[in-house]
Amino acid sequence: MELVQVRLLVEDFAVCYRFYADVLGLKPQSDAEQGPYEKFSPATGSAGIAIQDRAMMAEVLGELGEAASGHRSLVVLRVDDLDAYCADVSARGADLLHGPAPMTDRMRVAHLRDPEGNLVELQEWLLLRG
Repeated sequence: MELVQVRLLVEDFAVCYRFYADVLGLKPQSDAEQGPYEKFSPATGSAGIAIQDRAMMAEVLGELGEAASGHRSLVVLRVDDLDAYCADVSARGADLLHGPAPMTDRMRVAHLRDPEGNLVELQEWLLLRG
């Protein structure tokens, strides 16, 4: 078994697309800016984040679940230089909710929210610094 992606069901696909591509700097797989589906990948690693139009999934399942409220998901991305990355994404429109700050003696984190309210945690692993 292989984990291919984590997929977020979103209502405003175009806004979320721009957030993951333009603000976070993840690479879209197919440039499908209007949806209904797109996978995003970081420059390294094999894991991916995908977004899918919520109404499309409702058609597949024959029902539309309740709209998400509160913090129901947390996407985690590891970066090499947390301070520099936070400065970059802030300049591109991200609103940091917390950090950069120590989480443990081995990790620093920062948190932000995507346009649909999903939390994004940015991690810097201090043990990788050598």
